[in-house]
Amino acid sequence: MQMTILSAQPRTVTGRKTDALRAEGQVPAVAYGSVLKAPKNLSVERMAFSRALKEAGESSIVELQVEGEQALHVLIQNIQVDPIRGQVTHVDFRAVDMNKPVEADVKLVPVGASLALKAGGTLVHVLDTLEVRALPKDLPHELTVDIARLATFDDVIHVKDIAVPSGVQVLDDAEATVLLVEAPRTEEELAALDQAVEMDVTKVEKVEKKKAEEPEEGGTAEAPAPMAKK
Repeated sequence: MQMTILSAQPRTVTGRKTDALRAEGQVPAVAYGSVLKAPKNLSVERMAFSRALKEAGESSIVELQVEGEQALHVLIQNIQVDPIRGQVTHVDFRAVDMNKPVEADVKLVPVGASLALKAGGTLVHVLDTLEVRALPKDLPHELTVDIARLATFDDVIHVKDIAVPSGVQVLDDAEATVLLVEAPRTEEELAALDQAVEMDVTKVEKVEKKKAEEPEEGGTAEAPAPMAKK
């Protein structure tokens, strides 16, 4: 088995001090698992990690070569990303025993051509991953799903229809739906949908108008008219 290799360095800084590491192109990381006596604080080079993630994904074993320590066999887990910059800011590595089965989520990748799609339908992903159990060396990077069986809008691909490599056990319900093709909407359905949207907009406008006309809660009460002198 060809394994992805990633270098890592022991990390002593924690908390907000890790921002300095990120500024230098490093990603703070933690390795944990039953094979370790205690979690290890590490850091990895951001670009090297991105390459490893692209190659191994989150279901293939990575050999983590920790400077000055024995290499670890890990699965990439819990990736945190800066929502503005789009950069990885933290990652967890789950260290595993290569001789014991592990559970992991494997990405499903549709392949092939579907007559229902060609007829104008929309492919619906009910499941994007499958949970499997296998020895670390047997964990697949991804599982392909042939959508050629989706010839009509009534056809469905179930978990049991997906071929998996030898040594891999699927943990999801065999009858669970994975993929289907939704028929295109008719002109009548689209018109009804537009009408429903217009009605909702009208309701919102009426509510907003009513709120604008109502006096503010807690406002100053209107002073009573002065009594006429007798």
